[in-house]
Amino acid sequence: MFSSKMNQRLHLPLLGRPFAAYETPCHNGGVRPSLEWIANVSIDDHSQPDAIRMSEPQTSPTDSRAPSQALPVLVLQGGGALGSYQAGAYQALCHHSFTPGWIAGISIGAVNAAIIAGNPPELRVARLKEFWEMATAPTMAWRPYLVGDSSRSAFHEAAACWIAAFGVPGFFTPRFPPAPLWPPGSPQSLSYYDTAPLRATLERLVDFKLINARQTRLSVGAVNVTTGNFTYFDSFKQQIGPEHIMASGALPPGFPPVEIDGAHYWDGGLVSNTPLDYVLDQERDRDLLIFQVDLFSARGPLPSTLLEAAEREKDIRYSSRTRMNTDANRKLHNARMAVRVLLQEIPPELRNSAAARMLAAEAKENTVTVVHLIYKRKNFEANSKDYDFSRIGMIDHWAAGEHDVYASMRHSEWLQRPQSGETMVTYDLTGDGLS
Repeated sequence: MFSSKMNQRLHLPLLGRPFAAYETPCHNGGVRPSLEWIANVSIDDHSQPDAIRMSEPQTSPTDSRAPSQALPVLVLQGGGALGSYQAGAYQALCHHSFTPGWIAGISIGAVNAAIIAGNPPELRVARLKEFWEMATAPTMAWRPYLVGDSSRSAFHEAAACWIAAFGVPGFFTPRFPPAPLWPPGSPQSLSYYDTAPLRATLERLVDFKLINARQTRLSVGAVNVTTGNFTYFDSFKQQIGPEHIMASGALPPGFPPVEIDGAHYWDGGLVSNTPLDYVLDQERDRDLLIFQVDLFSARGPLPSTLLEAAEREKDIRYSSRTRMNTDANRKLHNARMAVRVLLQEIPPELRNSAAARMLAAEAKENTVTVVHLIYKRKNFEANSKDYDFSRIGMIDHWAAGEHDVYASMRHSEWLQRPQSGETMVTYDLTGDGLS
């Protein structure tokens, strides 16, 4: 599966050279990714990563199924500048030949998802690198010259202030005149920044014809400004364009709402910062192996300053929704299993009743494995970490994503372990293990 050149490059230190393997295309040997292909892992004790090979799915519903025999899904949370963690995680998954058949994202996760789904496998990592290097270009020459957390913290706060003042190339620019000077009700009066550069970037880096060819499913979430309803734009249900990706990342009051078919949309993270619920609701037949890449951790130290308190609040606000959604769906899946067991124990004459048939239909489900990859904050990071688009911060986040994937794959026995009674199991293999 891996060429000798790739194996040699993968021996480079991950944290020191996060872009070391870009010259090697990431692909699956020419196999076109689709929902009919699934992952089958091969485990060994060599220093290079385990290879996830593509194979035909099991078709018997009575088979004892392991996560490695499920549809691979990538779920990407919102989190601004922290999104390079997701890019690094995808690069590492790519080197395990993990090819998702479905990618769902919100906010910056939608941008990363569009870049992945909107390029052939051999170009995806290079396009992610191009986006993140472009986004961090203004501070590429900056580096903290003093050692220690205090120096790094001051550096990153200064970088975030620079971004707030001057914007991010290819992403957003400050409005001039500022929003308060525009007439009320005008598009310019609704946000501090103009996101027109993001549209041009998406049109350049994403092949929307490829997305709409439905080879890899793409789903992005946004919220309707006037109704407050949460909406998903899904390439298997409609044509996807740059405006759908921009809507998913239109976080007010920084970014303006995006108009689509006469309705206006804001960032989906206002309602739910992870698209896990949507994936589970939409797929009830095929088994799923979901890599959920989160950018905010629920756990953290007690804050000691106002800035630390603001950061901790943000972490809890966004991560708690992820944990709540995961726990709720796991309970729902296990409740359905209990209903199925109960239906087998009732008298045969009752099994054919309308109520029993309705319960049987509602209890039908698949087996789901969720692998949490959760970015863990650094001591020097503060509340500005999600808009600190400094080059050194981006490289740190990217390398952390790589590291966490490789750490998870060192515990790869879970890929071959059939679900033991539960229909939904979640793992955090870089933290507390089975959750």
